[in-house]
Amino acid sequence: MKKVENAQVQVKSFEEEGKLITSLRAEINKVIIGQEYMVDRIIMGLLTGGHILLEGIPGLAKSLTANTVAETIGIGFKRIQFTPDLLPADILGTEIYNQKTGEFVIKKGPIFTNILLADEINRAPAKVQSALLEAMQENQVTIGDVTYRLDKPFLVIATQNPIEQQGTYPLPEAQQDRFMLKLKIEYPKREEEKQIIERFSKDRVNEPPLRKILSHDTIMQLRNLIDEVYVHENIKNYVLDIIFMTREKNIYIACGASPRASISLIKASKCKAFMEGRNFVIPDDVKSVVYDVLRHRILLSYEAEAEDITSEDLITQILEKVNLP
Repeated sequence: MKKVENAQVQVKSFEEEGKLITSLRAEINKVIIGQEYMVDRIIMGLLTGGHILLEGIPGLAKSLTANTVAETIGIGFKRIQFTPDLLPADILGTEIYNQKTGEFVIKKGPIFTNILLADEINRAPAKVQSALLEAMQENQVTIGDVTYRLDKPFLVIATQNPIEQQGTYPLPEAQQDRFMLKLKIEYPKREEEKQIIERFSKDRVNEPPLRKILSHDTIMQLRNLIDEVYVHENIKNYVLDIIFMTREKNIYIACGASPRASISLIKASKCKAFMEGRNFVIPDDVKSVVYDVLRHRILLSYEAEAEDITSEDLITQILEKVNLP
């Protein structure tokens, strides 16, 4: 009987915490019009500790969305504009000599925050990209001889422009693999853009500040709750069937998804279930996030590029072939 009571308490907790996410979305929507997909995935990144790569042209509210999410949670937000002359120390920090004391002091870089927006990450050379991505992987930074743990929660949102190619340093596949999700951000719909015009064409100075919906501690509690989301063996096998099919011999796939993809797909599916108010994963949870998890992890062959076949096309084919649990 005790187990049943505990289960009932847990389900109730999932439903109540799910309402927090609904309130968070509503508060963010006071500033962000449309882009529900991007907002949900950024929240997903915060709740799972998974970093996000955004691909979209400038002006689609990527920076504003990240800043707004941070504001509604009351956590730190910093933005770095990546440029060809950026140095690793500009991100991580450096040692500065203090003439008065005769000692070196540490000046921490912008990476010491909760949400870091790495704008146009493919504008900086590989050495700078590696410095950031290594910090993302290890959740720590070494400056001089001292290693510092990064703050929690820590989320990197990196953006890249799909159009401009001159003066860019594309992220290698191994580095892209460190991002849990890759999103393709589209233009707002006509009615949404009309609302954007109406809202942002007037002075917004006197608007009330956004309410803090979640606290830092609540975020960490939600992470623990998401860890408890139940994943049936059939769902695990469904995920593995999808991942392993990307590795099968295919004229259009040069390299399939790594084990990181399996981990990311499970984590994202559990978070999706939680955000829907459930404490168990269903196949639709997996299908709703699989494109974001896999689109940057499937390396296309020359044949695919020649025939204009995208990773999304291949993911669709895989989903059609894999049997539902």
